[in-house]
Order: sequence, then structure tokens, then C-alpha cells
Amino acid sequence: MAHRFQAAVSASKKVEIMPAQASFSVVSAPSVRHYRRGWIALFLFALTMINYIDRISLSFAAKPIASEFHLSSVALGYIFSSFLWTYTLCLIPSGMWTDRSGTKFTAGVGIAFWSASTILTGAAWSFPSLLATRLAMGAGEATSHPAAIRTIREWMPASERGVSTAMFNSGSYAGPALCAVVAGPVIATFGWRGMFVVAGAIGFVWLAAWLYWFGSPEKVAWLSEPERTKILSERSLATTQTDNSTQSHGLLRLLRTRTLWGLALTQGCNVYSQYLFLTWLPSYLQTSRHLTILKTGMFTAVPYGLTVVLVVLLGQLSDRILRKRGVASGRRRNMIATTMLASSVILLAPIVSNIWILLGLITISLTGIATTSALNFSLLNDLLPDSRDVSRAMGFLVVGGNTFGLLAPIVTGYVIAGTGSFTWAFIIAGALLVGGATATLTMTRRPMIAVSAVTAAAQS
Repeated sequence: MAHRFQAAVSASKKVEIMPAQASFSVVSAPSVRHYRRGWIALFLFALTMINYIDRISLSFAAKPIASEFHLSSVALGYIFSSFLWTYTLCLIPSGMWTDRSGTKFTAGVGIAFWSASTILTGAAWSFPSLLATRLAMGAGEATSHPAAIRTIREWMPASERGVSTAMFNSGSYAGPALCAVVAGPVIATFGWRGMFVVAGAIGFVWLAAWLYWFGSPEKVAWLSEPERTKILSERSLATTQTDNSTQSHGLLRLLRTRTLWGLALTQGCNVYSQYLFLTWLPSYLQTSRHLTILKTGMFTAVPYGLTVVLVVLLGQLSDRILRKRGVASGRRRNMIATTMLASSVILLAPIVSNIWILLGLITISLTGIATTSALNFSLLNDLLPDSRDVSRAMGFLVVGGNTFGLLAPIVTGYVIAGTGSFTWAFIIAGALLVGGATATLTMTRRPMIAVSAVTAAAQS
């Protein structure tokens, strides 16, 4: 899938855009003409990248902000975590809203709201005002994952969900990588306030493109008929193998299944480490490893940048391994457990003295964390019978993840204040990753709504 997507990108110069009808006149090869859904994957990648640029901007601006507002490490931990409070609270309502209103509207409103909040962060004058803008940003960002996962369900054949979700999720690592490279020069030129204005403005560029081009695969004019037919006929492959019913089950019924709770617990154990890195990695490199701001940017950008590539390759590998037989039975859980165990190498960070070995450990751990999230989202789609429940189930899954994630910056702040080091922060994260691997292997062995006990037993 990756090589086709690259072909679509390279052929973009051969595409003539007709603004009045938002259609394309194609003179390229049939393989490109029949793979325009790759542009949807690019949209979702960019959405997540912008999302995480806005999240991590505060981490790179932490030093001047802490100096100006006189913030301790504990106070910084609460500020780092604050956007996740409203993000988590709004996820399930956002999922329900997406199921009712559609992805185009909810994703558009969401990015407009959080981008405006990011810009307003640059106008903060005190701890409470800074906190208020981060809370508002979190509420807006709650629309992104439910809308993106529903878009993948609507646009991608079931056999391509792993790599599509991996591409979408890899944006959460491309964002920090890009921010790590440009944050220093932007802050040096415009100050920390100017950085938030620049970060927020990017979201409105994405919004304009989204409103102009995006639509459902049934309706968009720029999609070829052979590709439209492929998408519509294959996107529900896993569903037809698990449940022939056309009835939506609803969140309350899904909550009575062990599988949904297992997916949420796995996500939580994984996301804790993700937010430990996202919020505290620059500070760890500066205070514990005594790197300059310039080197901190490099040692943050390199692991995040490598992760972007590796997570897509691993997502493609999962699709190739499973093909059609392993999708509906949930065998993707085995690879999830493997990537979580690989991520737990971060337990070795406190005893490693060589900075380049540390860089390798961080890269392995970040890649495992990113791949786990992408595969766990795909496993949700694999085991969910009805597409109308995707956004609300996704909302619950991400709530589970961020319930753990919002604790990571706060717990780490107290750990640093109490021990003077990051050692226990890494031990806690590694232990949770091992626990998450156990949860996915033991709790996600059945479709969320099984047709019968015989069918469920056969697929477990």
C-alpha cells in the first residue's frame, strides 16, 4: 500500500483540479487512477500531525514559560496534562456527535476550535489563562480520533486498515519531530508566544483543504468508479464475517463486552508512556543528560522521525500477515503484544550511559508505542460488528488511553520533585507496557458482539 500511496503523491502534478466541480482529470497510469483514497490517508496524517504539533509546542516552550510565570516542576506537570482533562471528557460525546453529524463537519469544527485556542495560548498572561487555553484546545482535539477512525472505516477496504491507521497515527510522531526541528528557531525569532500563533495558523490551512475536497466515497466526483466499487464492496469485510445483522448495537451494549474493556486497558497502558515522552522528554534530555537546547531538538526529532517511517512499515506488515483470515478473528492482538513488549526496553534507560544507545532505546520504544496504538485502533475495527458504532466505541477506547495518559505528566512531575531523577518514571512506564501486552492477549479474544457461542468459540 505504501508504494501505491507514494505513486499517488508523485503523480499529483499530473492531476488537473477543476475548482467548480472539485473533480480531477487524470492522465496517469491506471494504478494511480484507482488509488486516490491515498489522499484521504494523507489528510488524516496531516490532521494528526497538526494535532500533536499543538500539543507538544508547550513542552519546547516550557523553560521560558516557567521562567515568566514562576512555575515549579509540579505546576508544569499539571499544565502539560491539562488539555487531556477536557480531551478525555469530550471524547465519547465527540464520538456520538461524529456518528450523527458525519466526519466532514465534526473534524472541521474541531480543528477550527483547537487551532484558535492554540493561537490564544500565545496571549496568555498568567497560569490560569494558560490553563484555560489548554483546556479549550483539548476539547477541540477530542473530535480528531473518532472522526479519523470513522473516515478509515468508510474509505478503506478492510484489508488495508492496518496500514491506513498506521499512517494516520504516525502523524502523532511526525508532529513532534517537525516541532523539535523548528521550535527553537521560531522561539528565538518570535518568542514563545509567536510559536503558538504559527502552530495554530497551520490548522486553518488544513481546514480550507478539507472543506473543499473531502466527502463520502459514495459522492465525491474525483473518485474513479472502479475504485469506488472496490471501497464500497470491501470496506465491511470483517463485519460480514462476524455479524450479518444490520442493527447498530450502541455503546451501552458494547460496554458489557470484555473485549472493549481489554482494548481500552491496552490503550491506557500504552498511552501512559506516549505522554511521558511527549511532555517530559525535552526536559529529561536537558536536565538529566545535560544536552543543549539545540541537541535536545535533534535527539527528540530523530526518534520521532524514524518512528513515522517504521510505524507505517509495521502496519503494512500486520495487514500482509493477516490478509483476510486473521482480521475478523482478532489475531492482530499477537502483534500488539509483541510491539508493547518491545516498547518496554525503556526500562533500561536509567542504566544506560551512552547517549547514542539511549537514542536507540527511545526510538525502539516510541516505534513500539506508535505501532501499538495504530494496531489497537485497527483491532477495534476488526472486532466491531457494525460501522455505525465505530466513532462511539473509538471514543471510549481513547478515553481509556487518556485516563492513563493524563496521569503521566502529573505523576512524573511528582516523581522528579520527590526523587530528583526520572528513574521511577521509566520504571512505571515499562511496567505498564508489560501489563498492556498481557491485557491484549487475554481480554480481546472475541468479537464484541458474537453471533453465537459456537461462532465466538471458533474465532477465539
